[in-house]
Amino acid sequence: MLDLLLPQRCVVCGLGGAQLCAACLARLPRIEPPLCGRCGTPTAWPVRRCRECAGRRLAFASARAAVYYDDAVRAVVAAWKERALRRLAAAAVSVVIEALEPPRADVVTFVPPDPDRGLTRGHHPPRQLAEALARHWQLPLAAPLRRRAAKRQRGLSRAERRRNVAGVFDAKGTLPSSVVLVDDVFTSGATANAAASALRKAGARRVEVVTFARVVR
Repeated sequence: MLDLLLPQRCVVCGLGGAQLCAACLARLPRIEPPLCGRCGTPTAWPVRRCRECAGRRLAFASARAAVYYDDAVRAVVAAWKERALRRLAAAAVSVVIEALEPPRADVVTFVPPDPDRGLTRGHHPPRQLAEALARHWQLPLAAPLRRRAAKRQRGLSRAERRRNVAGVFDAKGTLPSSVVLVDDVFTSGATANAAASALRKAGARRVEVVTFARVVR
């Protein structure tokens, strides 16, 4: 009934019928090798560490994303997060499953929301993504991470982003050896690194980061 009263339109092209039409879904720009072995940024040839992550102390063992964060992907993520178009989660999951190899891990978890924004939105895309991926990969889902309030990352420099999220996460309980950490977008890696650090302190020896999209400079 809701679809009859408020017909769905593609958030990218505006075509009626679906929140993300098949043509726009197919055109989302997949990230393909060669990549940096550590942070997953596209490179001219395979490297163990790239200019993006060289010299940084990273708590995660690897980071991989399915698509570039271009204008179309930005529209998808914004509609998913801010307009609560939850059917977009299925599209994001399908792209991640298609683009990335299944991880060798013991458990899947996700980057938790800022306390205030989590209450405002009423839903959390990284958790939706993690739940669906955990089912597909036949891995248990855990939610050990807690997040304290901090200033929004948007508009901050890379150094400011790292300082802003330093110490905002902690993890409860004891974790297994290998953990997949899921988020919607990898921007500078500051949030993923801070969350992975908390997971490592709780006992995880290896943390692999998986995101739907990645900002590539």
